[in-house]
Amino acid sequence: MSTKLKVERKPLRVGPASAVVRPYAVVVVVMLAAVLFVLFCVDVGRGEYPLSIGQVIDVLGGGGKRAQRVIVMDLRLPRALIGILAGAALGVAGALTQSTLRNPLAGPDLLGITAGAGLAAIAVIVLGGATTGGALHQFGVPAAALAGGLATAVAIYALAWSKGFDGFRIVLIGIGINAMMTAGIGWLLVFGKLDDVIRAQIWLNGSINSTDWSQVGPLAVGFAVAGAFALISVPTMATLRLGDDKARSLGVRLQLRQTTLLLAAVVLASLATAVTGPIGFVALAAPQIARRIQRCPVEPILASALVGAILVICSDIVARTILPVDLPVGIVTSALGGVFLLYLLVVSNRKVTV
Repeated sequence: MSTKLKVERKPLRVGPASAVVRPYAVVVVVMLAAVLFVLFCVDVGRGEYPLSIGQVIDVLGGGGKRAQRVIVMDLRLPRALIGILAGAALGVAGALTQSTLRNPLAGPDLLGITAGAGLAAIAVIVLGGATTGGALHQFGVPAAALAGGLATAVAIYALAWSKGFDGFRIVLIGIGINAMMTAGIGWLLVFGKLDDVIRAQIWLNGSINSTDWSQVGPLAVGFAVAGAFALISVPTMATLRLGDDKARSLGVRLQLRQTTLLLAAVVLASLATAVTGPIGFVALAAPQIARRIQRCPVEPILASALVGAILVICSDIVARTILPVDLPVGIVTSALGGVFLLYLLVVSNRKVTV
């Protein structure tokens, strides 16, 4: 008696490479990209000199009046691109962290990476490095934020290491490090000069208001490299979800893979923070929203990037046009992310008690 196996999905093969195509996931990604493009055009068109979506598309295509081209290309486009890149970087960083640690509440915000970057940047601002002008003013704060995020990640990993990688221990130590870094930021703000404290407080709220073309390139290159690595690592992330023992049995070099995935997440979160300041809760919320929309068991990389970019751009539109005062985008994302964090805590608690 012969038994025929029914193949649900036929793999797509291109030379030696093959992949399973999931139509629903592809449709979701296309729809998210379309939503992001519309919000991008709306964000570019908002301001004292409003432009319609059609006018924005016309200018991006090389047309439009001279005044419109100056407004879009020189003033508003860099801001919107930074918002998209920072949101996408935070979304991918959150997906990598949550998938590697197998914890939906894990993220650069709660693990102290963002706070470490913030402490280093605030130290440069308050101690006078950002007030001297020139190249130090332009590159000192972002460089310090990037170095601070990486140094904090190394410290967390070293403290959590005990004969191997332990995700639960990393989360606990990260929460403690986050509290220490936050206390350090508070100490610097208390003892700093008033002008420096005001400048530092603005940076801490997470803003894309003062961004320009000089910041687009480095963030885009860093996101492209780390994002490409994340996409290549999707099969490994799915294997890690099965547990350490099963992952080892399938040939995964567990410690090396977990370390490199977390390193990519740290680089992405630190780069975004270095350019815009801390934009809270995007890294936490974007992967979980994308996971629910795409109906997949793991945090999807591409969908998380798109959702992260949508959250930042949408928050920027709300902060600049709907609210009575022009607020930094980080305030809006933190307000929305706090509600989503409570939702995740309630859902997780119900799963534990059932």
